[in-house]
Amino acid sequence: MGFLDDMAESSRQRLQAARSALPQRTLVERCRELPPALPLARGGAFDLIAELKLRSPALGQLAEAGTDRGARVATYAHAGACAVSVLTEPDRFGGSLEHLQQAAARLAPLGVPVMRKDFLVDPYQLYEARSAGAGGALLIVRMLTDVQLAEMLECAGSLGLFILLETFDEEEIDRAAAAIGAATAQSGQLLIGINSRDLQTLEVVPERLGALASRLPSRWPRVAESGLETPDDAAAMARAGYDLALVGGALMRSPDPAGLLRQMLEAGRRMRT
Repeated sequence: MGFLDDMAESSRQRLQAARSALPQRTLVERCRELPPALPLARGGAFDLIAELKLRSPALGQLAEAGTDRGARVATYAHAGACAVSVLTEPDRFGGSLEHLQQAAARLAPLGVPVMRKDFLVDPYQLYEARSAGAGGALLIVRMLTDVQLAEMLECAGSLGLFILLETFDEEEIDRAAAAIGAATAQSGQLLIGINSRDLQTLEVVPERLGALASRLPSRWPRVAESGLETPDDAAAMARAGYDLALVGGALMRSPDPAGLLRQMLEAGRRMRT
């Protein structure tokens, strides 16, 4: 049993508790009453998804309990983030659906969507995300069977959510590409990414991003995840062929997150011109 296995089991337990408290049909009705989900606010040839992450099993505490989360996500948006990823896993990351809902409310007037980042295992959790105001969600390919992937993508498409499919190796890239190609409901944008962090061991293998970049299908936006710390890292990912980067820890630890975000965007876009 590795870290990802623990998170999958925890997610299933949270799912069961949530379903007991709130039937899925209620969530479906709530989602029908919402305005359309916000799309990614793409601004150039290279973009950045900034992350609100209060705590990390690998990096430790990243923000104080009294952190102004609304101000933080607004800072990301004003600095040029095309979306803000919000951790909703409570036990190891200190997140919640309430954080997602608050971030969505703060960013909606700015036209920047929030993305639910969690260990999602069931369409119910996509309805939760959309009901809280999310415009997108992350799905970890390693956690899902092909049947589950298809079901999740169909649900996301029906809700207009953009989806980031996270992979770690060549086999998962192939599975993700096949799942996207087979999906019939694609009203939301689909992205495919590589996480350089092994979610079973939590070890970061930065070289994986460069080594596997060419395996990612170019017809869908490609996302580099984990281990990006500097503008030079962003430039290297853009040079390797990535269209976006997901950056969390570096921004959370930076004394000037807006400045770092702008510098990373500038470096990545300069490499793509």
